[in-house]
Amino acid sequence: MYFDVASTAPLHPVARQALTAALDEGWADPARLYRSGRQARMLLDAARETVAEVLGARADEISFTPSGTQAVQLGMLGALAGNRRRGSHLVHSAVEHSSVLHTAERWASPRPEAGGEAAGGSVTAVPVDRYGRVSPEAFAAALRPDTALAVLQSANHEVGTVQPVAEVAERCADVPLLVDAAQSAGRVDVPAGWSLLAASAHKWGGPAGVGVLAVRKGVRYASPLPADERERGRVPGYVNVPAIVAAAASLRAVRAEAERENARLHALVERIRTAVPRLVPEVEVVGDPVRRLPHLVTFSCLYVDGEVLLTELDRAGFAVSSGSSCTSSTLTPSHVLAAMGVLTEGNVRVSLPFGAAEEDVERFLAVLPGLVAGVRAPLGLDLPAPAGAGAAGAAPEAAQAPGPAADLVIDALGKRCPLPVIELAKRIGDVPPGGTVAVLSDDEAARLDIPAWCGMRGQEYVGEAPAGDYGADRGAAYLVRRSA
Repeated sequence: MYFDVASTAPLHPVARQALTAALDEGWADPARLYRSGRQARMLLDAARETVAEVLGARADEISFTPSGTQAVQLGMLGALAGNRRRGSHLVHSAVEHSSVLHTAERWASPRPEAGGEAAGGSVTAVPVDRYGRVSPEAFAAALRPDTALAVLQSANHEVGTVQPVAEVAERCADVPLLVDAAQSAGRVDVPAGWSLLAASAHKWGGPAGVGVLAVRKGVRYASPLPADERERGRVPGYVNVPAIVAAAASLRAVRAEAERENARLHALVERIRTAVPRLVPEVEVVGDPVRRLPHLVTFSCLYVDGEVLLTELDRAGFAVSSGSSCTSSTLTPSHVLAAMGVLTEGNVRVSLPFGAAEEDVERFLAVLPGLVAGVRAPLGLDLPAPAGAGAAGAAPEAAQAPGPAADLVIDALGKRCPLPVIELAKRIGDVPPGGTVAVLSDDEAARLDIPAWCGMRGQEYVGEAPAGDYGADRGAAYLVRRSA
């Protein structure tokens, strides 16, 4: 069962049909005046009209890019360049897609200019609440007279939380707002108030390799790339007419299906949201429970290596994703989950495709408890288990001698999360209520996951202390006070 459309959706049947037809009819250069070129241009113009209609834009505001990532990058850099007289300050939420964060990082770096090295622009990341939602007031407070661009996603790609784009747009006033609509385009209405918008065809069932960049009339925009006559000078290079035609056809098709399918998928996701915490011990469902995408849900399992759990689910026939550090190509904690203050390990993201069957969801819920219990079994944790699942015992690791201001010191140096959290869970009962445990760890994820564990288990996170205070030569000490 494929439950990972937030990464990429299967090719929609309408896209497949349109692509096949366009390969025969739209292969020529749409910039040429001969018959086959004019025919390709007609197909390209029709596709542009379709996309514009669905996104609530004008056709001449739409440009096609090779990907959604490039649409975001060109949109940000072009708007920043176009508004350079206003200033060089960029504002975005802390949970944006990595394409936004990487572009912001480049913008904030020193840039060579005619007069030598010039200081890069400044960037402000607006924090979010525990649901992953930005506050319109906090976003507005981050704006400055020299703010050249604001960026806010329509909905989060990891937890599904829908952002208050319209409210933020009202507060942005004359500051242009770029909205990354990759996860919502085609599924829900495009929020009002955007100045620039980016989307990606393979997220809605179109072919990969087609992105959309929309720039409202009147928005100052200067291409960050060398001039090119195609796509209104915003995107250089030859356009893939057949893929664009297929993308437009599938966008119109999924938008027509969305109202019916969204209600059905919302009910299936609600079933997962309510059932998982009852079926699996020590699980937290993350993301906004109300203001969310209809097809996406993420939950965090304590004491579970996300990569191992995803592998077990794959063996059981379920393709799902995760925001855990262990499944990231960079082996760093998910910046989204970290910004929310929730567990960054053991996360499972389920994103249902159009047509997902209720019986498939029920089968997922049936196999999940046993798989989680099996992953946890070797850890020796005293957790309730589903019927038929056992837990193998394991001797707890010996702790070091207590250090200053701690009743117990746990040496988890050299161990990747979730192992430091697991050791904490196994040993917290060794100190009396009110006692303090210091966990030594050199894994950056522990800085996020130990406080998150305390929040889930009702323990008090005291803070971080130098590891040297407890005899360690690296890492940090994370202090936890046991509650009664």
